[in-house]
Amino acid sequence: QGWGSRVDQYDIIDKHTQSGLELVEKYVKFVKERTEIEQNYAKQLRNLTKKYNPKRGCKEEQECRFSNHQSFLDILNEMNDYAGQRELIAENMMMNICIELTKYLQELKMERKTHLLEAKKAQQSLESTYKQLDSSKKRFEREWREADKAAQYAEKTDQDINATKADVEKAKQQANMRTHIAEESKNDYAAQLQNYNKEQSQFYFSDMPLIFNKLQDMDERRVRKLAQGYVLFSDTEKHVMPIIGKCLEGVTKAGTNVNERNDSIALIEQHKSGFERPGDLDFEDYSQGINRASSDSSLGILGTPKGPLELLGKNRSKPFWLFSKKSKPTVTEDFGHLPPEQRRKRLQQKLDDIGKELQKEVDQSEALEKMKDVYEKNPQMGDPASLSPQINQTAQNMERLRGELNKYESWLTEAGRRGDSIFRSHSFNNNGSTHEPYSPDGTHSEEGTPDPSQAIYAEFDDDFEEEEEELVAPIGQCTAMYNFPGASEGTITMQEGEVLSVVEEDKGDGWTRVRRANGNEGYIPTSYVSISLSK
Repeated sequence: QGWGSRVDQYDIIDKHTQSGLELVEKYVKFVKERTEIEQNYAKQLRNLTKKYNPKRGCKEEQECRFSNHQSFLDILNEMNDYAGQRELIAENMMMNICIELTKYLQELKMERKTHLLEAKKAQQSLESTYKQLDSSKKRFEREWREADKAAQYAEKTDQDINATKADVEKAKQQANMRTHIAEESKNDYAAQLQNYNKEQSQFYFSDMPLIFNKLQDMDERRVRKLAQGYVLFSDTEKHVMPIIGKCLEGVTKAGTNVNERNDSIALIEQHKSGFERPGDLDFEDYSQGINRASSDSSLGILGTPKGPLELLGKNRSKPFWLFSKKSKPTVTEDFGHLPPEQRRKRLQQKLDDIGKELQKEVDQSEALEKMKDVYEKNPQMGDPASLSPQINQTAQNMERLRGELNKYESWLTEAGRRGDSIFRSHSFNNNGSTHEPYSPDGTHSEEGTPDPSQAIYAEFDDDFEEEEEELVAPIGQCTAMYNFPGASEGTITMQEGEVLSVVEEDKGDGWTRVRRANGNEGYIPTSYVSISLSK
């Protein structure tokens, strides 16, 4: 049943449609305030993650090699992504609900105003017709009263014996005229009444029901649109829930990735010094009056015996001390301020960086030489002389890097590293060209290239012991992925697929110590095997 059948409830329909529009405005305002809350929440989350993220180069960033520190950083990153999803919720709600409903609300207001204006015009037209009817009715009433008076006067005059014939005739004419006017007013009143009744029927049975039905359709469309806004309020958040779930899964994964054992091992690897522990102090017998001196295994402290902590604290000349605060050492180019193991790692890292830079310069030199050759054969493409400054600069850079490479390799040898730098795999000749490294399958990329195994696997330090009196227990196993000739001193041959026992892990120099079942031990390249360590 439509609103058109309730034409007597115009005020109620007017108030109802106005209340509906006000509800849309209220909901838009509610969603807008919700988006502000989401944006503020996201902003606070971003500020929080930024506050706890370590700055570049700080101590906390260096500690990220530990799984518990790295997991905390992963959580911060996930929270930052989570904040982004809250911002996305706010943005989508603003676009799909607030802006869309506000635009639709303006259209509804204009439509409602149009329908109410039509109703008002119809009502004004009916009221105007009624006024004309009322005016014609009053005129008819007035004219008929005057006609009745004129008729009574004419009759009275006719009966008056003193009245002349002319007076009687005049009175009758006046009565006839009034009667005629009254008849005209009567006809006009009847016509106005018929017109009003017709317009009133049109108003109540056609015009107003049509307007009310339009208002009903408008209001139902408003309700449907508002209902869609209600659903979007939920769907907008549901849409990003999978991504939010992934963020939370990332937080869970960060927690499960923490490995306390690996963190302990990482701390050892990061700070192990390689110092030997001090030997026992000799007994100094003052009762015999002998020369008080320490043996080679002592700390070399003369005079009155001191406590162990004081001895260790004063023995700064020795490479091992405990519990004493270390003054900040002077940083040297050869990393001599570091403990032996750390020094070897830093030197090896420096050699790796220099080798990469040198390889870039060599590649650039070769490219320039090729370009120069092209220019010489095709002068129209360019002037060969224009490349001379770049070629000279590249040559100077290569010479400088070779000098640094030799310098750091000598320091690394002095530091007692087993095996030469991996950059011996590239033997740089005087022309700046390189020999291709030895490939895993034993082939060479160019004919006539010297056996690179002599360059890759250089001789090991003098402190390498071929056999120990007591065999060290294996710490795992490895499977050879490639053949290895083991041509250098201290290395061991290896065939693809062969299973060997791991005796000593790679200390950062690219070599792993292994043992065969027959007891033979030696070093092999770490990258040539797949290692599985015992837990």
